[in-house]
Amino acid sequence: MKRFNFCSIIACVMMWSCAGFVAQAEGLKQQGTSVNDIVPAGWSHQESQGDLNKDGIADLVVVVKPDYPENTFTRDDGFVYNFNQPILAIYFGDKQGQFQRWKQYDNVIPADEDQNCQHDIGLEITPRGTLCISVQLFCSAGSYGTSVNSYTYRQQNGDFYLIGMDTEEMQRNTGDCTTVSENYLTWKRQVKTSNIADEATPPTEKWTRLTRKHLEKLGAREL
Repeated sequence: MKRFNFCSIIACVMMWSCAGFVAQAEGLKQQGTSVNDIVPAGWSHQESQGDLNKDGIADLVVVVKPDYPENTFTRDDGFVYNFNQPILAIYFGDKQGQFQRWKQYDNVIPADEDQNCQHDIGLEITPRGTLCISVQLFCSAGSYGTSVNSYTYRQQNGDFYLIGMDTEEMQRNTGDCTTVSENYLTWKRQVKTSNIADEATPPTEKWTRLTRKHLEKLGAREL
């Protein structure tokens, strides 16, 4: 009777486990000269460059979506849904032309949860050095509404703080639109309502004051 070498079997199991761990551990690099140096091949991404920390050197912000197969689903026609959690990362530029990772956020950008609803992420570093992140949720079924949340952050006191937020909601069945803008520097809130199907009626506008509180850090919650 042929005997199995128990130690060899354990070694094989450990080898495959380690190989799987290494593949899963692939991620953004700590530094690079461009986004292509930083983002692993095959990961979808978007980027924005600008001076976030006011040192006269361009910085880099990226949102990437890993392609781990356990979180993807392929339709019969070949279209691939990617339900992996997107990653947000901020890189500061240096005088040597390198981008050095300052911080990575693994649970800030929402992931798509089903085939009917997807998030569209917008990313911009403005000429004034603020970081703007927009999150639009669009559902092709199960909802009449669509919404866009836009968040504005500013680098100060060693971190990024939320200084403004805008929310736009529209009902596709009625055409009703509501826009809420909150400024956390002036602590004022504006609410505008309108209807895209009714051009004769002017939008309404209302201003209120917000209660002052500590500014929220980037990463304190999912956007």
